[in-house]
Amino acid sequence: MHAVERGSRWRRLTGVAVAALASILLQPHAASAVEPGVPDPPNQLITDTGEGDLSDADKDFATKVRLAGLWEIPAGQMAQQKSKDPRIQAIGKDISAQHVILDKMVRAASRKLDIPLPDKPNADQQKWLGEMRAAEGTDFDQIYIDRLRAAHGKIFPAIATIRTSTRNDTIRKLAQRANQFVMTHLTLLESSGIVDFAALPTAPPPAAATSSAAAAPAALSASESSSQSTSALVSTPVLIAVVVAAFGIAAFASRRFLPDTRRRRRYRSPF
Repeated sequence: MHAVERGSRWRRLTGVAVAALASILLQPHAASAVEPGVPDPPNQLITDTGEGDLSDADKDFATKVRLAGLWEIPAGQMAQQKSKDPRIQAIGKDISAQHVILDKMVRAASRKLDIPLPDKPNADQQKWLGEMRAAEGTDFDQIYIDRLRAAHGKIFPAIATIRTSTRNDTIRKLAQRANQFVMTHLTLLESSGIVDFAALPTAPPPAAATSSAAAAPAALSASESSSQSTSALVSTPVLIAVVVAAFGIAAFASRRFLPDTRRRRRYRSPF
């Protein structure tokens, strides 16, 4: 009776061990199937008091944000009126509406910091608007998408420079918010499917010092990646071997601790 109970306990313990090892084997695959969410920057953690030195670059940035709204708002309105493509119409509507919000932000920042802002688009922007007014159908769609995509590509690095270098907290917050708008607009414009990526300016080649300095981290990264791959290849067979060993232990334990009914039957007294 006691031997039967001991055998039952061993089977339960072995089953738990095997289940735990199986979950270890399966866990990496389950985790890799879940894509982590993309975080949104917490704008509320940035103060907006107007404190901090204001540079000429900060003022120029505010001017560029204002200019962007002065021509992209009417361009988006034209996209809704002139385009025959529902997707282009939706893109124009979204970008135009979002620039209205961003324009309110930059005007509020300019009042706080006493930065003068322009009231009309610059010469290049007026030229682009003129091209759109003269175009129809798919020609308009291409001009609208190409001009806005190129403009957003130019202001994108300028936003990053100000966000990381400004001493003024109001400009810092404006740059962070502007970055979120520009990223959204880039994605919307590219969703049209007609962006001419080949016509976009290419990034300048890295300087020799920069490339040599980056070589060591790159090599280290490759080494770490290789090490991780090797570790993954080694760890999986080891875990499999442990599982097999667990089954072997379970079989041994069952044979060792379970009563042999045949033996007991052989020596059973006839009385």
